[in-house]
Amino acid sequence: MSVESRVVPVLGELCRRGIVAAPMAGGVSRPELAGAVSDAGGLGFLAAGYKTADGMYEEIKQLRALTPKPFGVNLFMPQPAADPAALDLYRQQLTSESAWYETPIDEKDDRHGTDDGYEAKLALLVDDPVPVVSFTFGCPSRDELDALAHVGTFTVVTVTTPEEAQAAEWAGADAVCVQGIEAGGHQGTHRDDPQTDGSSGLGLLSLVTQVRETVQLPVIAAGGLMRGAQIAAVRAAGADAAQLGTAFLACPESGAHAMHKQALKNPLFVRTELTRAFSGRPARGLVNRFMREHGPYAPSAYPEVHFMTAGLRRAAARVGDAQGMALWAGQGHRLARDLPAGRLVQVLGAEADSAWTEMALRRSTS
Repeated sequence: MSVESRVVPVLGELCRRGIVAAPMAGGVSRPELAGAVSDAGGLGFLAAGYKTADGMYEEIKQLRALTPKPFGVNLFMPQPAADPAALDLYRQQLTSESAWYETPIDEKDDRHGTDDGYEAKLALLVDDPVPVVSFTFGCPSRDELDALAHVGTFTVVTVTTPEEAQAAEWAGADAVCVQGIEAGGHQGTHRDDPQTDGSSGLGLLSLVTQVRETVQLPVIAAGGLMRGAQIAAVRAAGADAAQLGTAFLACPESGAHAMHKQALKNPLFVRTELTRAFSGRPARGLVNRFMREHGPYAPSAYPEVHFMTAGLRRAAARVGDAQGMALWAGQGHRLARDLPAGRLVQVLGAEADSAWTEMALRRSTS
């Protein structure tokens, strides 16, 4: 079949179980995790964020050697440059951390641009296609999405509002990943507006319903999902599949630091919050000392703040100090299970099927 005539698959063909393992950047979504999820009938994802194009391609090759099943690759959209004065001020705020961990604050590195090597990664994925490509922090152009469609790639755009979903539909995306405020890690908003910090975002069930009534695209629901009954609930709200991140973070195949995994159920970490402290963009994590002390002062400056704090976070991990690490987690973190990833997909699928059947019985007898 020629490149021009390749047919883009439908979501059900790519994800038989309707369970997607969220792409978690920073080394969590390793090929081993993605491969185990895909082999079990879910859809595993690699996270290309913070990697070079060559680094992304090396992981794709590793994953292809692990599984013949469909998988996805997630790209970060380019971001606007931050205010240098705001960055300098935050760097001064972090001098106490530098002294405490005896680690210099990372200075600007020209290799770390605000585009995350986007064009090079996209060109590689067009030249050597993968089954699914998803996008976070914005929406690609129609030309970019068309280029992936021509090579048979299914495209997904992360959205946090019905308006963002509509923009994705107009651009030609095949599906949207609808991210509720409950989700761990970065909020995938298309525009980072610090004026909205502290205001309430949309909860997943409400957002799925609104998006379903706004666009005609398949919907993948994400945000705080940890049990099969929740997967059945978002299906009832109109979702075609469910994406889980924190639920897979505790799996042995996950590349998360051991202290990060342990913190999910550690009673010292009682709640999550959205913060800019570690990266300069709102992201949900377990509340710790670093977040409390620096969150109020962190500027809107992604990914510059991410690279500024990288050395401090690595130093905290080296000395076993979870209070200085970015412990990304969704609101359902206490429900994490340290099962192998393939087994977790099976358990979640069985729970979802059972809950769906129970809902059907209740409807039939009401």
